Amino acid sequence: MAANTTNLINFVFDIANKLRGPYLPAQYRKVMLPMTVLRRLDCILAPGKEALLKEYDKLQAKGLEGKALHKALARKASKDRKHPLYNISPYTFEKLLADPDNIASNLVSYIHGFSKPAREIFEAFEFESEIEKLDKANRLYLIIQEFTRPEVNLHPAQVSNHDMGYVFEELVRKFNEQANQEAGDHFTPREVIQLMAHLIYTGDEELYTPGIARTIYDPTAGTGGMLSVSEEYITEQNPQAHLELFGQEYNGESWAICRSDLLIKDEPIDNIAFGDTLGDGVTEDGHPDKTFHYMLANPPFGVEWKPQEKFVKKEHKQLGFHGRFGPGLPRINDGATLFLLHMLSKMKPAPEQGGEGSKIAVVFNGSPLFNGEPGPSESNIRRWIIENDWLDAIIALPDQLFYNTGIYTYIWLVSNRKPAHRKGKVQLIDGTRHYQKMQKSLGNKRNKLGDQHIEELTRLYGDFKDSATCKVGLNGKREKRICSKIFDNRDFGYLKVIVERPLRLNFQSSAERIQRLWEEKAFLNLATSKKRKNQAEHDREVQEGEATQQRIIALLKKLRNTLYQDRTEFEDVLNAAFKRADEKLPAPIKKAILNALSERDP
Repeated sequence: MAANTTNLINFVFDIANKLRGPYLPAQYRKVMLPMTVLRRLDCILAPGKEALLKEYDKLQAKGLEGKALHKALARKASKDRKHPLYNISPYTFEKLLADPDNIASNLVSYIHGFSKPAREIFEAFEFESEIEKLDKANRLYLIIQEFTRPEVNLHPAQVSNHDMGYVFEELVRKFNEQANQEAGDHFTPREVIQLMAHLIYTGDEELYTPGIARTIYDPTAGTGGMLSVSEEYITEQNPQAHLELFGQEYNGESWAICRSDLLIKDEPIDNIAFGDTLGDGVTEDGHPDKTFHYMLANPPFGVEWKPQEKFVKKEHKQLGFHGRFGPGLPRINDGATLFLLHMLSKMKPAPEQGGEGSKIAVVFNGSPLFNGEPGPSESNIRRWIIENDWLDAIIALPDQLFYNTGIYTYIWLVSNRKPAHRKGKVQLIDGTRHYQKMQKSLGNKRNKLGDQHIEELTRLYGDFKDSATCKVGLNGKREKRICSKIFDNRDFGYLKVIVERPLRLNFQSSAERIQRLWEEKAFLNLATSKKRKNQAEHDREVQEGEATQQRIIALLKKLRNTLYQDRTEFEDVLNAAFKRADEKLPAPIKKAILNALSERDP
């Protein structure tokens, strides 16, 4: 992270501390994240502000309004942009400070002056309610004043889009840490995304053809890190590539940050849908009819999918393999593989089917790898993927790599357009030693991937061969250890066969076995009574029970000391003996007798 980016983050946190009192530290994010976005947009629009306002006055004088006015303003504001971004209010941050008595209403007016896509971002932040709270607490003027300082110049000429991504990432992480929330729900460490980008685009030489068009999708987009890193990775090597970014996010704040990032970079933001990707009955898949060339995701780890259960099961039952969840459903307490099934349903047809095919990179914990027995579970999902020859590689990552968990994680690479030498094969890569210790822990994150680790893991994947040595550790020291192993698809197949055999017993009314009847609870309960208050009744019931016990013992002793190896034959003898003696044989007592008089007999 660049020094100026670190300084900027520190400045923003210094400003956040001025909220102390009216806000708890866990609530700082409600103000600081939208204010950071607002200041960024303010800096972008400031140079052309006066010219746009003059054009706005001219258009109003001509009687333009509604959509016609928007289109005309968009043309004026979009001379250097593909996607319109403008603000028709007379305010900037500096002008807001010039009228301190009306700063709250003027700030609301300023936000309402944005073009619709930008307004929707602040609606998702629910920022107007915070403006009112800040004003009542006498903090609004102070916060805007602090954001107007030269040290917080967020103009793209000062802070690149790449660095702004880092700023958002670090702000979200720190504010979540203060709120004691799981930062991993919102973003993945930048170096993990960089590794995923290196892996998924390795071997795709056509991607670097000038003018090529490709689509990239993240169904759990968060703040948009995977999309922006992918875009940076490709355009650095092919500036003429035409990339379309798609995603979906259910957290309003993360959705707002993702869309603001795209808006700032002059990219279409309507491709980032809001809602639950799996479907919860209220929202659903935001891109139902689309397929994509590349897909990257970090689904939630170990999160149950009860909120989506009804919707998912209905689709599974009604559509089967014509829907997203044909192969089966995972256990209710971890829905990670549902997102993989969702992405698989969005693959373009394979080259042998006349299509371009797709590649997927997804981060999982160990659960999708190991859980589920043969049958409708994770096991069937794995089997379906491998039998279709889609599983390309699995890379085991170091532990303590994510902000919210110290567990080991794995990158799955899945593709329906494997090159010829990878067909029918799966590559396993051990990257658990490819890390360096961080100087300062960030939550549970104590390890990180350096550039040398990303390069080495990418090399191992690209070489596609068994490797007994690889470079690991901070200094890239070469160790003798199995780092890459190639397997046939069939090596992962297995069946669970349960062999059941009847319980084989023999029966004999011997003295030794009859004695074991006194260990059976049902037999002992014959000589008990629940009548505690009436002692006479209690004693009478106990005596009657003891008499019954003695009659049963005497009856069993009269049976011949024959060894029966057929249960049915012995039961017939037993039933006949009790019937001759006119003695009842309740089911619990019969079970007790059979238990006592039987032994295993192979």
